[in-house]
Amino acid sequence: MAEACQIARKQDLPPPGGYKPIPFKRLPAKQYFSGYTMFAGYAGMTLISIYLYNLTAKRIQKNEIEMRSAKMAIYPMLLAERDREYLKQLRRNRDAEAELMRDVPGWEVGTYYGERVYKMLPPDTLVEPVFHEYYAHSSPSEWFRRAYIKMRS
Repeated sequence: MAEACQIARKQDLPPPGGYKPIPFKRLPAKQYFSGYTMFAGYAGMTLISIYLYNLTAKRIQKNEIEMRSAKMAIYPMLLAERDREYLKQLRRNRDAEAELMRDVPGWEVGTYYGERVYKMLPPDTLVEPVFHEYYAHSSPSEWFRRAYIKMRS
């Protein structure tokens, strides 16, 4: 067993002439722009973007003015259409009441068995109905849609 331990081993040594020196010095990155160039580029980009922003802001403001003018111009017509549809619905309600109660003796449309409901008002005064009376003869889906809008607004 002592003979097995006596085998000559080859020792790991450096190559002849030694190892090459280890490069440990800092290698700076390639510089494309100097500091002054970077600041000049930043200033130029900022000025160009401010100019483009102002152009866009002016165009948006002109569009907003035009839209506001159009809304103010069309508003009276929209109010008139709304009032017209309101009166048409009141007429439909009145016609539906006349059709529904035609077989009831003594029933007069707009009264309670011939007696006026609002006695202190002149007969030609419009009494605006409450929400449920206004949609009394409409479809339930329309009533629910309008009730939902009324609750949300």
